[in-house]
Order: sequence, then structure tokens, then C-alpha cells
Amino acid sequence: MRSGVPLYVVATPIGNLQDVTDRAREVLAACDGVVAEDTRYSGQLLKHLGIEKKPFHSLPAYDEARRADAIVERLARGESLALVTDAGTPAVSDPGAMLVRRAVERGVPVVPVPGASAAVAAVSVSGFLQARFHFAGFLPRKARARSEVLAELRGLRAQLVFYESPHRLAATLEDLAAALGDRAAMVARELTKVHEELSRGTLSQLAGRFSGEVRGEVVVVVSGAPEAEQAGEDPADLEREVSERLSRGERPKDIAEALSGSHAKREVYQLALKLKER
Repeated sequence: MRSGVPLYVVATPIGNLQDVTDRAREVLAACDGVVAEDTRYSGQLLKHLGIEKKPFHSLPAYDEARRADAIVERLARGESLALVTDAGTPAVSDPGAMLVRRAVERGVPVVPVPGASAAVAAVSVSGFLQARFHFAGFLPRKARARSEVLAELRGLRAQLVFYESPHRLAATLEDLAAALGDRAAMVARELTKVHEELSRGTLSQLAGRFSGEVRGEVVVVVSGAPEAEQAGEDPADLEREVSERLSRGERPKDIAEALSGSHAKREVYQLALKLKER
């Protein structure tokens, strides 16, 4: 493998094409090929940028595991490749994480080319005062898995950021209200596009507002857990949560990190060690 020939992870516009960076344009023009979630969509972007006749390698989400190794072999042979998705930053609720992992395992340099991110854009205009945010991406579709994830998120003293498809938006807002309480939230729809919309209210109010037909890309930002909820937490709930995670094979250090948003990390770590010794 030629030393220094990288996989570039290139963020592309989430709507407004003027948001593409000069560096992204330069990397896409100079690389040997482009790895794309949808080659047709990315081909339109490159044409807009004046970049033509660039070799494409398809990496759709449903087939990433099978195609990643072949792409890594190209990198190992000395081809410089740029990874893009349809919009935003690759590997963030989009294909690419597995390819990056396998490139790292092979010793291939991986270089980020940052740019647009719908999650960060939404947080920047949420108006919520929590300094931290937790990016949850798309919630699981199955009810049990979804409930488990929401139970983990309920106590976080951080803004919660979700992606959702428009036709499931109302149902998801209702699920969030039921699991987290009827908190203040914001729905950001079609960010940076012509029909950009920022809607604010409680989760139940927003569920009613978006009960009809909805179109476009959606980000939901929910205010973090209120202080009263934090103060009233039963210590037995924490012990039960730690015990369940230990039974799944999680390490005390990882459990402390996972629950650090709602509990003191050292407290959780010591509790996990204690329970593990039982």
C-alpha cells in the first residue's frame, strides 16, 4: 500500500448547494474516484461543481458490508477515494461507518473534510440552553427496541437530536411525548432548502401540527431532562440499569461513560464494580 493515499470523508450540502466548501470541491476534483451512497444523486452534485468523468463506486446502506472490502482494496492499491452520501456528513446516520472502520483496520489514512450537518444546524437554532446535545439519529422501528432507547435517553441533561422520515414524524413525536414527558421541542424541516421550516412547541403540540401529510427531511430537537426529574430519580433505578448492562456483558468503564449524561461518572463506575463483584 502506498503510504499517505487516503480515504477522504467529504461532507456535502444538505440542501443549498452554495454550502459546499472550497476544500470539498478541491478534494472531489483531485481524487481518483468517488464512493457514493447513490451515484446518480452524487453525479448531479459533481456536475454542478463542474467535475465530470469521475469514476464512481456505489456504497448503498443495504449492501455496505459486502462492498466495503473491495473499496478498501482499491485504497490499498494506491487509489485516493472520496466518500460522500446523498447529503451531509457520511457515516452519521448514513452509509460509511463500516467502510471507515475497515480502512482504519487496514492502516489506510482516513481524512475528514467537514461541512454541512443537519443535526448541528438544528441544534444551533433550537434555542435550548443545555450546552450539550446527544445525537440519537433514527430511532428503531420496532416498539420494544424503541422503548429501550427512549428509556436510556429520558434522564439525559442534554438536548436530544433525532432524524425522522416525514411520514413517521407525528407518530414519533407522540412516542417521544409518552416516553420523555411533554417537553419543549423543535421540528426542523427542509433545512437550508427553499421551503425550510422551524416549528416550536411541546411534543404533543408538534404531533398535532404534523398529523397530516409532511414532506422533506426532518430533524427533531427535544429539550433535555428537567432538573425536577433528575432530583426525583430513585437510586434503585440506577442500580437496576447498571445490573442489566452488566448482564449484557458491558464493562464498568463503558457503563459509566454511557450513563454520564444523567449521573456522575465516578458514582456509576464504583456501583458497577460493586455489583460485578457480587
